Amino acid sequence: MTLIYHPFASLPADAQTSSRYAIGCPARCDKSMCPRLPADCQAGQTLDACHCCPVCASGEGEACGGSGKLGDPVCGEGLECSVSGGVAGICVCKATEPVCGSDGVSYRNICELKRVSHRAQKLQQPPVLFIQRGACGKGKTQVDNPDSPRHKYNFIADVVEKIAPSVVHIELYRKMTYSKREVAVASGSGFVVSEDGQIVTNAHVVANKHRVKVELKSGASYDAKIKDVDEKSDIALIKIEAPTKLPVLLLGRSSDLRPGEFVVAIGSPFSLQNTVTTGIVSTTQRGGRELGLRNSDMDYIQTDAIINYGNSGGPLVNLDGEVIGINTLKVTAGISFAIPSDKIRQFLAESYDRQSRVEIATPLLSFAASLAKELKTRHRDFPDITSGAYVMEVIAKTPAATGGLKEHDVIISINGQRISTATDVSTAIKKDNTLRVVVRRGNEDAILTVVPMEIDP
Repeated sequence: MTLIYHPFASLPADAQTSSRYAIGCPARCDKSMCPRLPADCQAGQTLDACHCCPVCASGEGEACGGSGKLGDPVCGEGLECSVSGGVAGICVCKATEPVCGSDGVSYRNICELKRVSHRAQKLQQPPVLFIQRGACGKGKTQVDNPDSPRHKYNFIADVVEKIAPSVVHIELYRKMTYSKREVAVASGSGFVVSEDGQIVTNAHVVANKHRVKVELKSGASYDAKIKDVDEKSDIALIKIEAPTKLPVLLLGRSSDLRPGEFVVAIGSPFSLQNTVTTGIVSTTQRGGRELGLRNSDMDYIQTDAIINYGNSGGPLVNLDGEVIGINTLKVTAGISFAIPSDKIRQFLAESYDRQSRVEIATPLLSFAASLAKELKTRHRDFPDITSGAYVMEVIAKTPAATGGLKEHDVIISINGQRISTATDVSTAIKKDNTLRVVVRRGNEDAILTVVPMEIDP
């Protein structure tokens, strides 16, 4: 017998279903006669009590069964109808343990996860997938077990996790002669040595390049300015202007290295960023002349860590995550060389001195008896003085001009320190940011305030 649904065609879906069940299940299932479902079933679909037509399922916490009629609501997949006292029941999840979803959220049970996933797909968002039983971040893995091999021997991964945020990828550009178009011509690596964006790399990486671009591990890119270069040592210092403080790598002491120590090299060979290789220190002092570098007095660190094109300028670190060298030279597979960190430390100290130079930007002459006599001959009102720093000229818009220095002044003291020569002026400038300058002008002394300016190296 085939049940005819036409009398219920104008009824809502729920009403159609209830009326149909009141009549009873058909002897043969004819799906073409099944009632039309709403556009969306919040808890998904399931088969009716006759196991024939699809119906909208009841979700967790919604009513189900209880009346004993075939038209009672049916719970969705993974749910069961909990009935108490013969009244209408409530759909509850069969599984009670929490689960972790692909969105990183912990759910009370798998049913809640499926409900959220269904809602996300309806909004054309990625579905939420089941990842593991138990709350997110609570799953027990072998690495949590202090006795597991992963926990005991993954020291290389620990080092990489520590240093990787401070390693940068460097892209070098050159402007074409005729078209003036910028073209990427090379790449290299480097590492951050100060929170304000100073980065160490190889001199040969940045030499003769029109533009230097630095990319951080986060993906942020910045144009870099070359601050200092030592071509003989093959070390360079570049700087970027990042809006936040950057993670820094500390320099270890290469003089403490021992042959056989584990080392980790990280860089961007062939522009493949954050590539990690490991090895040991083969020797701590391999002379540059042994490598055919006739003008080199450098003792390189030799390692069997694999270094390729693009690794130049990247750090070679010990297991404490300290930089003990700059990867700079590959002879063949398994024979690579790094500039020792002690040499880097020396370069940075000297570079700091050069970068921290300040001047009042005016040409000076040390005062001497012969100069005093000549000046007295040329300028009748020149003061009777035998020592000091003679101001030959004052250039407009310089600290000297702004502070009130004038041509033919003689500087006799700065911040209470007696000035006898032009060298004394340079020494005094390095010590203070604001200078109280006493000058002899004619037969009178003038007290001026001069603020020196920094000079780029």
